[in-house]
Amino acid sequence: MTEYAVRLGTPEGAVVEQRHRSVSEEALRRDLEGKGFAVFRISEARGALRLPFLGRRQRLAPLDFLVFNQQLATLLKAGIPVLQSLELLQRTQASAFFREVLQRVLEDVRSGVSLSDAFAAQGGVFPKLYCATVLAGERSGELVGVLNRYIHHQQLLEGVRRRVKSALTYPIVLLSLSFALIIVLVTYVIPRFASFYMGFSADLPLITRVIVGASSFIQHHLRYIVAAIVGAYLLARRWLHSEAGLTAIDRAKLRVPFVGRVFHLFGLSQFVRSLGTLIAGGTPLVNSLEIASGTVTNRALGAPLQRVAGKVREGQPLWSSLEGTGLFPELSIAMVQVGEATGALEGMLGNVSQFYDETIEVRLAQVVSLIEPAVLVIMGGVVATMLLAVYYPMFTLMSKAQ
Repeated sequence: MTEYAVRLGTPEGAVVEQRHRSVSEEALRRDLEGKGFAVFRISEARGALRLPFLGRRQRLAPLDFLVFNQQLATLLKAGIPVLQSLELLQRTQASAFFREVLQRVLEDVRSGVSLSDAFAAQGGVFPKLYCATVLAGERSGELVGVLNRYIHHQQLLEGVRRRVKSALTYPIVLLSLSFALIIVLVTYVIPRFASFYMGFSADLPLITRVIVGASSFIQHHLRYIVAAIVGAYLLARRWLHSEAGLTAIDRAKLRVPFVGRVFHLFGLSQFVRSLGTLIAGGTPLVNSLEIASGTVTNRALGAPLQRVAGKVREGQPLWSSLEGTGLFPELSIAMVQVGEATGALEGMLGNVSQFYDETIEVRLAQVVSLIEPAVLVIMGGVVATMLLAVYYPMFTLMSKAQ
C-alpha cells in the first residue's frame, strides 16, 4: 500500500490534513467519501527531506532478495501459510531496510491485500517482473512453481552480471593505478625536477616545458580546479538522474566499440528471459510483453521493445513485431517464429536467451583480450612520455657538461 497525504472536510465542518494508506488514490477517495468526508486533495506522502544531489534511493541487495525468494518458496512448499512465512522471514532479515519493507508488506497482507499487490505497492522496491510472476502464481494456484522459475531466472541474470563485472575489474584497476601514478608525477616529482633545471638556466625541451607548465598551473590553481570538478560532477549527476540523461548514457553504451555489443545482447537477454518466465507462469502474451519490456535496464533498447505489445495486440505475430524493432538477430527471429508456430514459444525463448548468454561470454572474452593490452600500451605510453620529459633534460645537461 502507498501512504497518501489527504486534505479533507469532516462531517462537522472542520478542515483537517491526515495521512492514510491505501492501494490507490481512487480507492482511498471512495473509502473516505463513503465515510462522509469531503475530499479536497490527495497526494502521495513525501518522505524525509534529503540534501540535493546526495539523496540516494535505497534498493534491495540482489543476494538478499534471492535468498528471501528461496526461503519463501521453501516455506510455502512445506505447507506454511503465506502470512506466517512472511512473519518468519521478516524477523530474520539482516537488512534494516528490507525488514521495514517486509513489515509494510505484512500489514497489507493482514488487511486483506493480495501478496502480489502488497509487493507492487512498495514504491518500486520489488521488480515489476517479480510482482507479475507472483500474481500469475496466485491466479494459477502454483505460487511455489512460479517462484522457483523466477529464482532460476534471477540466478541466471546474476551470473551474467558477475561475469561482466569480473571481466572489467582488471582493466579498471589498471586504469586507476595508472591515473594515480600520473597524479604523483604531476604534483610531486615534476615540480622538484623543474626547480632543479631552473637552477642551471638551461633551455628545456618543448615536451618538458609543456608538462612543467601544466604541473605549475595545477599547483597554483588547485582549489579552482577542484571546485570546477565538484561543480561539474554535481551538474553531471543531476543530468544523469534525469530521463534524458539516462537515455543518452544508455545510447552511448551501445555505441562503445567492442563493449557496446555486450550491452546490446545483455538487454535482449533480459527481455527474452523475462518474457519466457512470465509466459511459463501463465501470464497472457500481451501483458507479458508489457512487463518484460519494462525489465530491460537499457532505455535505448526498452523504448522500441515497449511498442511490441501494441503490435501484438493489433494481431501482428510476435516474431514479426520483434523483427520490426531491428534489434534482434535473424537467427533469434527465426527461432521465435518456429516456437510461435509450433506452440513451444516458452521453450524456444529459453533457447534464445541461452544463445544470448553464450554469445555474451564469448564476446566478453574477446573484449578482455583486447582491453588489457590496449590499456597497457596507452597508459605505458603516457607514463613513458612524462618520464622522458623529466629525464631528457638531465641527459642533455650531462652531455653538455662532458
